[in-house]
Amino acid sequence: MASSILFTLLLFILSFPYSSSFSLSVEKLDEDVIVSPNGKFTAGFYPVGENAYCFSIWFTQTYHKHGQNATIVWMANRDQPVNGKGSKLSLLKNGNLILTDAGQFIVWTTNTDSSNPLEFLLYDTGNLVLQEQNNGFILWQSFDYPTDTLLPDQHLTRYMKLVSSRSESNYSSGFYKLFFDNDNVLRLLYDGPQVSSVYWPDPWLVSWEAGRSTYNSSRVATLDLLGKFHSSDGFILKTSDYGTVLQRRLTLDHDGNVRVYSLKHGRDYWSASGQVKQQPCKIHGICGPNSTCSNDPSTGRKCSCLPGYSRVNNQDWSQGCKPNFQLTCNNNNTESRFQFIPHVEFYGFDLWYYDNYTFKQCRHLCLRMCECIAFQFTRFESQSFFKCYTKIQLLNGYHSPSFPGSLYLRLPKRSNFSYEKNPIKDNSLVCSRNGTKLERPYLNDKENGSVKFMLWFASGLGGIEVVCIFLVWCFLIRNGKHLGADTQGYVLAAATGFRRFSYSELKQATKGFSQEIGRGAGGIVYKGVLSDNRVAAIKQLYEANQGESEFLAEVSIIGRLNHMNLIGMWGYCAEGKHRLLVYEYMENGSLAENISSNSLDWGKRYSIALGTARGLAYLHEECLEWILHCDIKPQNILLDSDFQPKVADFGLSKLLHRNDLNNSSFSRIRGTRGYMAPEWVFNLPITSKVDVYSYGIVVLEMITGKSPMTGIQIAEGAESHHERLVTWVREKMRKGSEVTSWVEEIIDPSLGSNYDINKMEILATMALECVEEERNVRPSMSQIAERLQSHEQDS
Repeated sequence: MASSILFTLLLFILSFPYSSSFSLSVEKLDEDVIVSPNGKFTAGFYPVGENAYCFSIWFTQTYHKHGQNATIVWMANRDQPVNGKGSKLSLLKNGNLILTDAGQFIVWTTNTDSSNPLEFLLYDTGNLVLQEQNNGFILWQSFDYPTDTLLPDQHLTRYMKLVSSRSESNYSSGFYKLFFDNDNVLRLLYDGPQVSSVYWPDPWLVSWEAGRSTYNSSRVATLDLLGKFHSSDGFILKTSDYGTVLQRRLTLDHDGNVRVYSLKHGRDYWSASGQVKQQPCKIHGICGPNSTCSNDPSTGRKCSCLPGYSRVNNQDWSQGCKPNFQLTCNNNNTESRFQFIPHVEFYGFDLWYYDNYTFKQCRHLCLRMCECIAFQFTRFESQSFFKCYTKIQLLNGYHSPSFPGSLYLRLPKRSNFSYEKNPIKDNSLVCSRNGTKLERPYLNDKENGSVKFMLWFASGLGGIEVVCIFLVWCFLIRNGKHLGADTQGYVLAAATGFRRFSYSELKQATKGFSQEIGRGAGGIVYKGVLSDNRVAAIKQLYEANQGESEFLAEVSIIGRLNHMNLIGMWGYCAEGKHRLLVYEYMENGSLAENISSNSLDWGKRYSIALGTARGLAYLHEECLEWILHCDIKPQNILLDSDFQPKVADFGLSKLLHRNDLNNSSFSRIRGTRGYMAPEWVFNLPITSKVDVYSYGIVVLEMITGKSPMTGIQIAEGAESHHERLVTWVREKMRKGSEVTSWVEEIIDPSLGSNYDINKMEILATMALECVEEERNVRPSMSQIAERLQSHEQDS
């Protein structure tokens, strides 16, 4: 904590003209470090080889002085280490942070620019942040540029990727990448020196067969504090110790597998608590070309060269094996033979694939092709079916007793190579721990007079700075009370990632809170124009039960949620008893206003139902915390200029009633009459299915144009109980005629006959499933979104 305050003071000095830049020196490894307030993380220069250093962030607990035992989570210059003399991380007066090698060559920079006083902080989360001091605006943060590791609550988004290290001790970029592809699916890629290939999910599976969904636009994956890694495409990995708050990290290891590691209390070593690939031999490139991988649960993964091949590099299996022979190609094909290697598959790189070719036909095909170096033959005896693959390269090979096919390796006829049944153990995947010494001829340049003068000048200026620092320190100590309050404010503001407004600013923006555009149980919403001319919706909350720190902690969670169908939050105000939230303004108002004005055709209604389902699915299953909306109704579904829906007031119950929330149990009924699930009334456990029920009511309201609060006129008289909307629709469905669709009986008259009856029937049927009395029968929001999406493109 002291180090963070010291750096704040140093940066405060930098705001004065003619002062020198703040810097951390590689020559002061133990002194020039930044430690997070809770002491869990340290940032500074870390040795990665002989006279080679990288500016890094690591877990403090396992760090030993000048050792190689730190668990590193981020590196700035992993592919270009700097010299052990003269190298610095410097903050220039223009706001740019640079890393120089021996003080001469820039090897890394944040490319930031600011004339305001800045601060350089390491948060308890492990996030290193460069931000403006006066408003907490983040110029740069390490969480946006991960290397091979994700920390809890750190997002992996569409513009980011994890890249493995080269080996256990070589931290430079390796061959494996974790990223979102153009289909919104999270994938693992082997990007080797010669070829690249996707190996997870299994590339021969379409997304839905692999349990993934392409129907998302957020492209975000996160590891939460309890040990669940979840991605917006539907992938979920829960650790073996899920549910316990521990120090955790998710790392794309040098062997191409993604693992979650946990550090249990009282231990000084990490243990793997979950991994993505359960079959390590199916990771592409792990044993290199012309080799096979086998896995024994007791001894681990092993690699071996094919018969007639030998290792390229005894220290690195990823380079694979090379042939010890040369094949000749002639017309009579008498110079080759085939070595039988059972239960071995080499994925990909086929010359061609042939169905129902016999073994003799497949063999003959390979002999006729000079490029064919092997063929893979699979026989399905029960179906009398054969598959023939002729190979041009032998990559991604693995041995598995369960694989039904075999490899036939092409070798010179007179060779006596045989299949090696005792593969070499994979114990040489690491490079030299000490690395190699980096040659830097610029350090041998002859010292000249200009350099000496600059050194003396810098020393003198440094002395003046020491005096200034002392004077400022004394001043701050005298006013320490005020410093503490202000510091807490801007640090908390920075943690949320968006702007903190003063009450006077928002009062001026709303012209004294004069233009009301909505109100609900949580507060009143006013239209306002911010100082940057953005039109905003400003919600003034009724209740202010929380302290400022608690309020900001909750706002931080809500503010970090990012989905196209959730209303965007721009900032907040927490001043005295005032609690206000600043949202983006929606031009077309709420769904409630538009249903009553008959401005929505059937296509817009279907699109609104789909978009709302996507937003709620994100809240329930994909965001950082389990968030129930608890008040889904047309008034809380806002429409932008294109009538795309955005769910509003999500998480508001957390802000207003934090102490009432205890896992899935709530102490009082929430929501709006007409849209509330039976669980609220009968005091049953509250789950995400209460939002599903409310959503179903909203969809029925969109289809019928009838509010659940007004009741439906039936033969027995006027019935005003809100459940009668559901009863009325169910009755119409039950009595549906064979001549006309039952949907025609319930459709909003304002639509006339201009609608797609099939799509509206899909909506109505799905809505009735959502409002089932038994909550376990209702579908989840993600299932709803996927079903609607699958029918959206139907003609």
